[in-house]
Amino acid sequence: MTGPQTQPQPGSLLSVRNLAVSFPSEAGRVDAVRGVDFDLFPGRTLAIVGESGSGKSVTAMAVMGLLPEYASVTGSITLNSRELLGLDDRQMSQIRGRNLGMIFQDPLSSLTPIFSVGQQIVEALEIHQNLDRDVAWKRAVELLDLVGIPKAAERARSFPHEFSGGMRQRVVIAIAMANDPQIIIADEPTTALDVTVQAQILDVLRLSQTETGAALIMITHDLGVVAGIADEVLVMYAGRPVERAPVDELFARPRMPYTIGLLGAVPRVDIAERRPLVPIRGNPPLLVDLPPGCPFQPRCPVSVPECGDREPDLAVVAGAAVDGHSAACIRAHEIRDGQIDGRPVYPVPLAPDVPAARVPRQQRPAVLELTGLSKTFPLLKGAILKRRVGSVYAVSDVDLDIRESETLGLVGESGCGKTSTLLEIMNLRPPQHGSIRIAGVDIGELRGRDAERQLRRKLQMVFQDPMGALDPRMTVFDILAEPLQAVGEADRTAIAARVDELMDLVGLNPEHSDRFPIAFSGGQRQRIAIARALATNPSLVVLDEPVSALDVSIQAGVINLLNELKVKLGLSYLFVAHDLSVVRHISDRVAVMYLGRIVEIGAVDQVFGAPQHPYTHALLSAIPVPDPVVERTRERIVLHGELPSPTDSAPGCRFASRCPLYLTLDVTQQTRCTSETPELTGRGDTDQRNACHFR
Repeated sequence: MTGPQTQPQPGSLLSVRNLAVSFPSEAGRVDAVRGVDFDLFPGRTLAIVGESGSGKSVTAMAVMGLLPEYASVTGSITLNSRELLGLDDRQMSQIRGRNLGMIFQDPLSSLTPIFSVGQQIVEALEIHQNLDRDVAWKRAVELLDLVGIPKAAERARSFPHEFSGGMRQRVVIAIAMANDPQIIIADEPTTALDVTVQAQILDVLRLSQTETGAALIMITHDLGVVAGIADEVLVMYAGRPVERAPVDELFARPRMPYTIGLLGAVPRVDIAERRPLVPIRGNPPLLVDLPPGCPFQPRCPVSVPECGDREPDLAVVAGAAVDGHSAACIRAHEIRDGQIDGRPVYPVPLAPDVPAARVPRQQRPAVLELTGLSKTFPLLKGAILKRRVGSVYAVSDVDLDIRESETLGLVGESGCGKTSTLLEIMNLRPPQHGSIRIAGVDIGELRGRDAERQLRRKLQMVFQDPMGALDPRMTVFDILAEPLQAVGEADRTAIAARVDELMDLVGLNPEHSDRFPIAFSGGQRQRIAIARALATNPSLVVLDEPVSALDVSIQAGVINLLNELKVKLGLSYLFVAHDLSVVRHISDRVAVMYLGRIVEIGAVDQVFGAPQHPYTHALLSAIPVPDPVVERTRERIVLHGELPSPTDSAPGCRFASRCPLYLTLDVTQQTRCTSETPELTGRGDTDQRNACHFR
């Protein structure tokens, strides 16, 4: 790729030139996209990356002609040398679905709930092709089979709500590739999916490219996905491209400080060393009346006064190893291997000091102990007179403990029982089966509200969505003061001092405590939520996906903060996340759940370095690594087969129907897998345990 061009490059399918999109707002004109240029060639994949609000999705919507009428769009978008800007909706409808296919982030909202998935694929075929109904239905079944829907002929008559999230996304991909489009645009197609499902969806996308010969535009924030699927990468910031290069060149030799920051902020599952991540300070600018100069200057660690003179063009970097490596930075030619004059563009923060004489784990007191914990929910039938027809086994015989100053990561696919386990702990009620001890106190022995209140002080929680967890009608001061008042603190002066202390502790200005949550960024709101959880000096903090809703640059700062607070305050964490790269970076131990049971548990480096259970092995192999060389040479285990029903309590290994190891066993061994429930047992002289008969 080269710098901005006035004419499409020869052989390109799609050519975008000087694309600009703006929207009216009360604050003024929002320049969401400002001068985007790129060419897309047959069979190639262009990844567009950047933080939220950088203009990635707006660019895709402009190409598809799906922006609202009040949007102002200028520039040029040509497909097969035909100008798309200026076409009305009827004309674009002839192109969408036929020449351009689109895969949206949320598959459920992309599908019509009142029509079967087969009908929706048939509709996509009939709109653009003169097909007989029976022929179209047969083609729909073939497409469902192609994208990996089991029993495609039967499931084609099912409705979207009868599919899992991953299966719905497969249906959306089938619709997108139904008419063999020349270009498929995938807008965050794997963001809300488990890593195992994500791996399957990425394989399906590659298959769709192979089957149709389509070019692909992949819009994502996951740099590991980019490393594995992209040929070229376009990095966007403040509505503009700021770096553009082939994928191997961009990851190996980034020339824009913003790109270097994004890559440094990503935790890696393949690296055991736990040095602090490198966050990008500050927040992206508001795209209203941008001041002159580089919009990244306020956040750039190597900016110079000249950066404020004018906004740099996206230009080819002098001396770049690959032709066409472009960057919008006046110092790009000075950057070598992430350094300028031998100094890192982003110095790695110092790790928090860990006490040298740390007490061995076995000698530290337990802050949480679960013994034989089980939870079932009634399965009811009937609209008026409901009757119980079975049970859903959400959690089954879970044993685990968390010691003082320790982080336990709880991982597994959606529906594995993680959330049900958290709710059993946080409810502070006697469990259906088993026992829960917090800071040495058995929940089943609690008597009276005072005893519960005292125990509640030792147990706090941080949720996934900070905006949903903070009352928008309360100031930050009131939000932080509320838990103190709830546990009996009445001295206003003491509360004010504690609020200031908490704000300072999480890296926020205490003078801003009179503001409302809406005045803070996403990362700052999550810091407020963490401060609220720390208000009562808890022993254990439960973290439920605390960074999954944050951009990677902001996520790095919150992860560093959690690690610092753990060391400084001696906290223990129960950390639940679907991003196993984050889990490895922050956890001391990890427990892997599958359909309500723990199938492997142990020290994080043992489990990640030498997984024993086949499910853990598959889970770890599915995690993308932000390194094109590593990602494209890794062996990935793709799980096949149907998940067993959570209402089935029959003995046997619940993973057997999807287990790659099971397929290699003889009949006698397979019979043992399906008839005998494996116990969680250890191997060797470590505390790593797994629930597999043959590992």
